[in-house]
Amino acid sequence: MDRAPFRLSPRGRRWFDIALTCALLVFAALASVSISIGVALLTVSQIAPLFWRRSHPLAVFAAVYVTHAAQVLLYDTTLPGQLAFPVAVYSVARWRGLRSSIPVLVLSLIAAVVAAVDWLPGLDLTATADLQLIISQAIGIGLIVIVAWVLGRLGHTREAYVNSLIERSERVAREADQRAQLAAQGERNRIAREMHDVVAHGLSVIIVQADGGRYAAAARPESAVEALETIASTGRQALTEMRSLLGLLRENGTGTAPQPDLADVPALLEEAAMSMRLDTEIPADLSGVPAGVALTAYRLLQESLTNVRKHAGPEVSTTVTLRRDGDALLLTVRDDGRGASAADDGGGHGLVGMRERVAAHGGELRVGPVVGGGYQVDARIPW
Repeated sequence: MDRAPFRLSPRGRRWFDIALTCALLVFAALASVSISIGVALLTVSQIAPLFWRRSHPLAVFAAVYVTHAAQVLLYDTTLPGQLAFPVAVYSVARWRGLRSSIPVLVLSLIAAVVAAVDWLPGLDLTATADLQLIISQAIGIGLIVIVAWVLGRLGHTREAYVNSLIERSERVAREADQRAQLAAQGERNRIAREMHDVVAHGLSVIIVQADGGRYAAAARPESAVEALETIASTGRQALTEMRSLLGLLRENGTGTAPQPDLADVPALLEEAAMSMRLDTEIPADLSGVPAGVALTAYRLLQESLTNVRKHAGPEVSTTVTLRRDGDALLLTVRDDGRGASAADDGGGHGLVGMRERVAAHGGELRVGPVVGGGYQVDARIPW
């Protein structure tokens, strides 16, 4: 990503203005061969207002303008403090709009003409040579003023542009966060529907078996009957609570379609092999894996293969490894495609869903590009 444009902090801007003003004062002191108290006071009054040029640019320009007008009345020569004038013009153009900066430019050009006449005393304005000399002097001073004004306007425009980019990036970040939250909520709804099919079916079977055992054990010891009644009561209570919780998670009604499990993985891989080179390492026997874990592994593999088709590029090779490690299922999907250089479609909902599914089982999920190219998904789903 491109780095953000350099911008001084509020403290940095304050110290910059202090350093600029002090540097001009030092330069004025060094540039003055012989200086009187009056010239020194006038020079300081011309430069000192620059301390506040950011917070009060119009007031600073007015102060600088007045002190320069006083110089015209008191002295017929240039002073080092006049360096403050283009800085004041720049400050107004930089931190105020056109409505304020255009009158400042006009007043500055008038001041340039007055300064040219004042700094060339004894000339005859009716003489062509003297008039040309005054005009050339006024043009030179005016160009300095115009350059300062243009630089200020360019800085003003750039700052407005940068602020608009920052505002836009913040708005995009907020919208992306909202989309991620909506995607997470939608994925929770889908997980709720799937868990309803898996868990509700299992609990229903438990209830049926417990009821049947209770009736069959009528002639057996009383403790067995009580145990079966407890199983049935607990199962019914758990089913009621699960349906209540799922009702809070779902936006609409629940789906009841059969959900895939590990037995459907070969068909999923066969479909994927039609669009990519596929190597698989899957044991023949994965019995004993709970239905919820099997469903999660199937969905992770399905989403991973979908991402390979969407982002990895043409002629990609993919390796799928699925194995059991104690009471956990390990899934690895790795391709040799574009990896980190793959184009992002801006959604990212698939990864959100994958993390939600694995987190529901207390598992671990690691996804990302790998060294040497490609992308890898590693998941551990315990039970």
